Amino acid sequence: MTDGQRRDSLLAAFTGACGPDGVCADEPMSAHTTFRIGGPADYFLMPPGGEALRTVIRTCEDAEIPYHIVGNGSNLLVSDKGVRGAVIRIGRQMSRIERNGDEITAEAGALLSAVAAKAQEEGLEGFVFAGGIPGSFGGACVMNAGAYGGEMKQVLKEVRCLDEAHEEIALKAEDLGLGYRSSIFMKRPCIVLSGTIALREGDKEEIARESAELKRRRQEKQPLDLPSAGSTFKRPEGYFAGKLIMDAGLRGYRVGGAQVSEKHCGFVVNTGGATADDVRKLINDVEERVFSAFQVHLEPEVRFLGEF
Repeated sequence: MTDGQRRDSLLAAFTGACGPDGVCADEPMSAHTTFRIGGPADYFLMPPGGEALRTVIRTCEDAEIPYHIVGNGSNLLVSDKGVRGAVIRIGRQMSRIERNGDEITAEAGALLSAVAAKAQEEGLEGFVFAGGIPGSFGGACVMNAGAYGGEMKQVLKEVRCLDEAHEEIALKAEDLGLGYRSSIFMKRPCIVLSGTIALREGDKEEIARESAELKRRRQEKQPLDLPSAGSTFKRPEGYFAGKLIMDAGLRGYRVGGAQVSEKHCGFVVNTGGATADDVRKLINDVEERVFSAFQVHLEPEVRFLGEF
């Protein structure tokens, strides 16, 4: 089989699982990351459900091509060279959100903002902190996402996922090893399909007021007008990454089109035309300067995908 025939065969198999609208070849990842950076993925796949996801993964394994699971692309820096193999996006095709009593169950591709909006609409409190996080629900479970004193660990009840054998299993939140921006999913190759959060009855007007206040604070303090991946670095114990970067004299520091935000030094932003190499070099420079000044190691919160 020639390379062209093999490629056609794979595209046919992927299309059979995902439908014609769920498969793209040589898809620029800049269209699928909040950084607006990234070269082409050989195959970009959007399965409509767990069974299709399972089929796509087995197709990749049978063909011996690598695959990478992504959500909303809000925590990704993708190489300028792109990604070899398949990028499987769990997104709007898997984004149902349902209420059951004081609980909300959301598929992994649902946006956190949409889940928070559903909770507010239903008068359920405890999830306002997540309304401004630009990620997907599945990614939030994997990363134990959080903001403004809240985190997924406080509300998550259980998740359903595909395990190492691609069988669907349920895991209780207490078994997920949820820590600061971490979970067992960092080490165990399971894929989150959906999750359930436990909330409580509240006052709709009060929830709306709290949501509006957090939105105001984000707009006031964060560079929401420029592409970024949110907070670039994890918070080092006992410190704040943004303050360390500012105190190291790096506010506004640039490499090509990448810049340490002048509004919030914890954010690296794309000022226009930034490459992945620009961002990666800037991150390395910041790490070195902060360590030189304060002997504190900064660890990127951003995930790197592709060849650097």
